[in-house]
Amino acid sequence: MQKNILNKIVTIGIGLIWLANGLFCKILNLVPRHKEIVGSILGNTYASELTISIGIAEIIMAVWIFSGYKSRINAMLQMLIIAVMNIIEFVLVPELLLWGKNNIVFALLLICVIFYNEFHLKKTN
Repeated sequence: MQKNILNKIVTIGIGLIWLANGLFCKILNLVPRHKEIVGSILGNTYASELTISIGIAEIIMAVWIFSGYKSRINAMLQMLIIAVMNIIEFVLVPELLLWGKNNIVFALLLICVIFYNEFHLKKTN
């Protein structure tokens, strides 16, 4: 029972990470560094539009997380997205990351939390 409650709390926390990054950091541009990263990697011509699109996708991910629908597929997709995004940023724009190349450590920790939450804490029927 306690594992189930912890799973729900961690799931909400993970969903809030996606929601905050999508809404506040990208759509509302409260963290302009995100648009700079997108512009540096994909070009500045459509950096605003692409950043907002990524923000919308992150909000959709949050809704999917909160829904619990196909949570294992969701968790695997989250881990893949976080890994790919952070490897690209690590290689191409480490100077724009909050903690520089150390960002990859936090990405790995988040991947581990998502994995543990879905594959160890979640009650399976």
